[in-house]
Amino acid sequence: MSTPPFLPLIDPSGSTLLPSLALLGPVLIPATLVQAVLPTLPPQASYYVQAAESSDDLISFLDNGAQKIVVTPSQVEELAGQVPKERLILKIDESEITNYQQSFSQISGIYLISSSAHTAKSLGATNIDIYIQNPSPNPTELLESIKSSRPSSYVIPTEYLSTSPKTTSSHLSIAEAFLAPIISDRPDGLFPTIVSSSDYSSQPLGLVYSSKESVTEAIVTQKGVYQSRKHGLWRKGETSGAVQELLSVKTDCDSDALIFEVVQHGTGFCHVPTQSTCFGNFTGLAKLENTLKSRLSNAPEGSYTKRIFTDEKLLRSKIMEEAEELCDAKTKDEIAFEAADLFYFALAKCISQGVSLKDVQGALDKKSLKVTRRKGDAKPKWEEKINGAGTAKAELPAGAKEGSKPTEPIPQSFPEVDQSKIKMRNVKLSTLNKEEQKKLLLRPVLNSLAMIDKVKPIVERVRKEGDAGLKAMTKQFDKANLSSNVLLPPFQTPTEDQLPSDVKKAIDIAYENVKKFHEAQSEKKPLEVETMPGVKCSRFVRPISRVGVYVPGGTAILPSTAIMLGVPAQVAGCKTIVLATPPRPDGSISPEVLYVAKLTGVTCILKAGGAQAVGAMAYGTDEVPKVDKIFGPGNQWVTAAKMLVQNDTDALVAIDMPAGPSEVLVIADHTANPIFVASDLLSQAEHGTDSQVVLVGINLTEKHLEEIENQIDIQAKALPRVAIAREAIKKSVIVLVDNEQQALDFSNEYAPEHLILHLEDSAKAVEKVDNAGSVFVGAFSPESCGDYASGTNHTLPTNGFARQFSGVNTLSFQKHITSQLVSGDGLKVLGPSVVRLAEREGLEAHANAVRVRLAELNK
Repeated sequence: MSTPPFLPLIDPSGSTLLPSLALLGPVLIPATLVQAVLPTLPPQASYYVQAAESSDDLISFLDNGAQKIVVTPSQVEELAGQVPKERLILKIDESEITNYQQSFSQISGIYLISSSAHTAKSLGATNIDIYIQNPSPNPTELLESIKSSRPSSYVIPTEYLSTSPKTTSSHLSIAEAFLAPIISDRPDGLFPTIVSSSDYSSQPLGLVYSSKESVTEAIVTQKGVYQSRKHGLWRKGETSGAVQELLSVKTDCDSDALIFEVVQHGTGFCHVPTQSTCFGNFTGLAKLENTLKSRLSNAPEGSYTKRIFTDEKLLRSKIMEEAEELCDAKTKDEIAFEAADLFYFALAKCISQGVSLKDVQGALDKKSLKVTRRKGDAKPKWEEKINGAGTAKAELPAGAKEGSKPTEPIPQSFPEVDQSKIKMRNVKLSTLNKEEQKKLLLRPVLNSLAMIDKVKPIVERVRKEGDAGLKAMTKQFDKANLSSNVLLPPFQTPTEDQLPSDVKKAIDIAYENVKKFHEAQSEKKPLEVETMPGVKCSRFVRPISRVGVYVPGGTAILPSTAIMLGVPAQVAGCKTIVLATPPRPDGSISPEVLYVAKLTGVTCILKAGGAQAVGAMAYGTDEVPKVDKIFGPGNQWVTAAKMLVQNDTDALVAIDMPAGPSEVLVIADHTANPIFVASDLLSQAEHGTDSQVVLVGINLTEKHLEEIENQIDIQAKALPRVAIAREAIKKSVIVLVDNEQQALDFSNEYAPEHLILHLEDSAKAVEKVDNAGSVFVGAFSPESCGDYASGTNHTLPTNGFARQFSGVNTLSFQKHITSQLVSGDGLKVLGPSVVRLAEREGLEAHANAVRVRLAELNK
């Protein structure tokens, strides 16, 4: 459909309506309000400009993003030949129609001031859009006019519009105006609705249904709201967290179907966990974008794949090399192949700088709106670089020679994918001897001493050079050139663009739940015991004064870790909370982590990562406060640095617990859902190739076990991090046992970080759990809930240390102090025993400290 049902004319009262109006099509902005309105217009919105008669540079409105411009007859003549007619709408009074029919060939639309309804046919204007503005609009009559005048569009000033669900005598409901011409050919009156992804070139996510009620709520809230054919309104993500940010609502050409364009958050749209959409997974450039994002996050440091994103000179050379090969390609297949290679490296450049395909598409759309074009010749430097064969020579990476090949293979657009089945090995516990059973409990041996040797120079440099050394290493490792590594409160609240309201709401819910659970752990009163008459012993709690919390960052966004460490520090009452996180190349940190820092009362943000951040917190610098205990996960460099500083008496710093690869042990019986079990196993397998994944199956049938194995394979292959999951699963094991007691005995020996129970009576089984970091009870308690928002802490002991250590909690950020009050009468009773024991140990001074007091009491 070429025109929307109505075209909102923005006036000074219309700013609050813009988020809803922008969903439904273009808005019309008077030229005098353009500068005031554009900054408040949602990024995805389209707009027309109503030129003033005195407007000079009309073309600049189009160059700067206006889709169309409403002009006077004289302005049409002025712009003829300079501006495509598709961009011009002629504004005339109804009485002037016959005077300007000769101008119809130069425009795409007529803006008519009229009290009557008109169509292009009634005006004799073929293939021209008609916009009607009633000089004296009556909101209650406009609905019927909008419906009967299609495909013409009514221009309605925003002073007559409202977001109320119903039209009144003074205001027209935006939702009712949009819905007025829409019809349904279904007995239930619902409208088939395609949901498409804004992030992935508007690829369809699924087919749903809408009602007038659901569309009205969607327009008002700017969220994905639909109509379930069984259960009434369906507010997408209301229970799962997979909410949708609504960007646009459009009708099809027959006005009997809708399309919602959304930004999908959370786990995705489809209820099948292995699919990105209800029609399967993304393909083409959308798939490539996900692949590159995964490689940027997970490729080993120093590998060719990682260097594609971090070595600017290498990436530049690859882009120019592929551009040259595309220019040289001759056949259709060659051109397609080389273009795919160029797309790969061009998109790698985008991903390395945080630019998405959506950003690229936005730039293309913006360029398409420009009327003024620069000369299209090649720039002089490229004309000079063209050699005799008609191609430009690409730059080579530093140290490379003409014709040389990289030492690692260069990946093509989509490297060959390993399609072999992703499968865990199976063992039956009863068939193994004791030594073989013990081997099942072993984790990979980590060479911590070698890593400590590697981090020593980094930590030592921070200790000696202080802030100067820290800045130098931040530039070296994080590619951020900072004037200061420290950010102090008050921290700026992220904007809506930086932190969408739905993400903020999710963080708020997680924060409140975690805070509620950790506040309940606090000891409210001192422990007091009178051990004997006149001898009172007590124990009271005090916060650790200065703590450091490490939140991995850089390419990752981990507000959950900031919550899990910041909340207990806040609840415990720590006076100094230093949050260390790696900065982005521009020196900023993720708005999610910044928002959590503000929530949790962080007193200092240290923009540094790795061993250098640990060293700065352990020893302190002029800018970075020294801390007494360091918490948080991290890579092997962070872990090694924590182990190093805790053993240095000069640092006088403690750490939370020994760290190792992520672990999960799942116990499943005949009631277990194979889809759920597989998803739980993979939720840890995707963390890293060294992740530990164990399934303990209780008397499972061959068919049930096969269903679980098939689901592991299906779901793993749908993951962006499939390569990582494959390696982790390859080293993982399914342990088959005969009964629940055997399963729990094995689990208690293994002492997993995460224990998930898929049992007929999971709650009762918890009573038999002796060793685990955290337990997830029942089919609907995925480990993900504990990772993010249920309330428990996700910083847990690994590598079997759950036998001796607890997970991080409020008490981790506190210490206990004991006291004793002994009265004179009490010392008379207790003193002789103390003297005797001190004498027995040969500590006469100890004994004498009591004797002199007893002598004083006996005077």
